[in-house]
Amino acid sequence: MRGEEHPPLYLELVESGELHERAKAAWELLRGCRLCPCECGVNRLDGEVGGCHTADRAVVSSHGPHFGEETPLVGQGGSGTIFFSGCSLHCVFCQNYSISQLCQGDGASEQKLARMMLSLQARGCHNINLVSPTHVVPQILEALEIAAESGLRLPLVYNSGGYDSQEVLKLLDGVVDIYMPDMKYGDAGVAERLSGVRDYPHVNRLAVKEMHRQVGDLQLDCRGTAWRGLLVRHLVLPGGLAGTMATTDFIAKEISPNTYVNIMDQYRPCYRARDIPGLARPVTRAELNSALEMARQVGLRRLDGFHI
Repeated sequence: MRGEEHPPLYLELVESGELHERAKAAWELLRGCRLCPCECGVNRLDGEVGGCHTADRAVVSSHGPHFGEETPLVGQGGSGTIFFSGCSLHCVFCQNYSISQLCQGDGASEQKLARMMLSLQARGCHNINLVSPTHVVPQILEALEIAAESGLRLPLVYNSGGYDSQEVLKLLDGVVDIYMPDMKYGDAGVAERLSGVRDYPHVNRLAVKEMHRQVGDLQLDCRGTAWRGLLVRHLVLPGGLAGTMATTDFIAKEISPNTYVNIMDQYRPCYRARDIPGLARPVTRAELNSALEMARQVGLRRLDGFHI
């Protein structure tokens, strides 16, 4: 069975009962919600919804093996993705806006989430890849306990927009095997204009530091499949709006030059981007080449994504 060579971190917490306590603490954060750094304060346990459009039940748009993720996550069997609807960020260019902003999907109990995890393992996936998990951490932790007690042994991937609070990340210490955050912006004003959160760079950098403290650099098994560590995504935006130099320089100097970084070329003007000056066009090849060269210049050694 996958996971026997490098057992996932959460198994120890399940055996000790600590994961159960972490889940209880996470649920309490929904009462006057401060689960994400927005801290909107609504009582999600009472059915209220904040900016993430989610109350006390997780909403899932889809789940299944995914072969379009980074190579270390995909392997031969695919990455076992669970796409959560809703999001703490409001990116005007989101390609998945029907999920993140319109919240399309179906409500899923913690028992149903656990069954999804176990079905992905049964289908031969290499990991459980939680996509946009920030606003549903309590539901995930409770489901994980149920799934682990029923035989789940796959590493857990926390695939977030990178806008994660220190309080919640501490609850995930020893639970998450692989962190895969975005690092979207190097400038606070751009972050506020494009994603609605001015403090994104500050919060994001603290979050990535904590993630790296917990799991270290990305580690691969003999087949080249990731089993623990940090993987950072940075999407190149038109006109240098992503702040690639500032972001990659921070990673190289403050995290590790051995950080696995995906410099992403997937930007297309989606959602509201077509109506926003500077975002209404694709990224040029020259901009992509420049972004990759910046990452190389600051000393990052493990770069994924497009190739010049």
